[in-house]
Amino acid sequence: MLDTGFHQGASLLGLVPQTPLRTIAILAQPDAAYGLETFFQVCSALQRMGYPVAVLDGTARETDAAPGLAHLLAEPSWQDGAPLDTGAAAATSLAVLPAAYGLRRLARQSADALTAQQTLQPFFRAYQVLAIYAPAEALAPLVRDTGTVPLLIAEGSDHAVSSYRQLKHMALHAGVPCTVASVLPTDRPAGMARAHATLAALQRCVERHLGSELHTATLRANHPQDLQRLALQLLENAGTMGAAPVATAPSFGAHGPAQPFARSH
Repeated sequence: MLDTGFHQGASLLGLVPQTPLRTIAILAQPDAAYGLETFFQVCSALQRMGYPVAVLDGTARETDAAPGLAHLLAEPSWQDGAPLDTGAAAATSLAVLPAAYGLRRLARQSADALTAQQTLQPFFRAYQVLAIYAPAEALAPLVRDTGTVPLLIAEGSDHAVSSYRQLKHMALHAGVPCTVASVLPTDRPAGMARAHATLAALQRCVERHLGSELHTATLRANHPQDLQRLALQLLENAGTMGAAPVATAPSFGAHGPAQPFARSH
């Protein structure tokens, strides 16, 4: 046998198939009361279904007191491929990293979205799902040509203008379709009818002005069945990162001691 590792066992381990890391992307709406909450509820639903989830929160800034993606990218010892801790606590709680600075830096310093995802993959390969929650400006460079269909969580019955603005940005700068889910605080018939009318108008605008189809959904806030259905839809629209680790990842900042990054939510 021709061994590629330093002994035969290492070579055999290299042939064992690994579970690919799925990537889901959610567009962050400004001043959204239910959007972020719904996002974490969906991630928790995935966790309960047996998919360990790591979250990059592009609306939260990294600080020395709350290190996140920017610190992770700058730490060379993690560049060797050591994944984040997925011990017993990770099975019951989400690993959440602030990522506002890191996502933007990653997009600027990567040649394309695939390169950016290859940089992220070694750190999160112990998870099954990497969920990225960020504004359109930060998210678009990371999903271009990756197969990921981002989700826009809209609120209320008058979100058509703000939703269309983000959908247009994703179409122009990422070239990907999106799904829009309208979150309703109640399941009253009048509210459901207004939400359906708004989504129908949004679909017509996207088809007419952007030349693409728009898939939509409605869900009731804090409704387990609706959240689980949305979580499964996100999995269907997820992209995948290759299982093979990147040999050498670029350095993004100054060297420093490793710090614990994952926090529970």
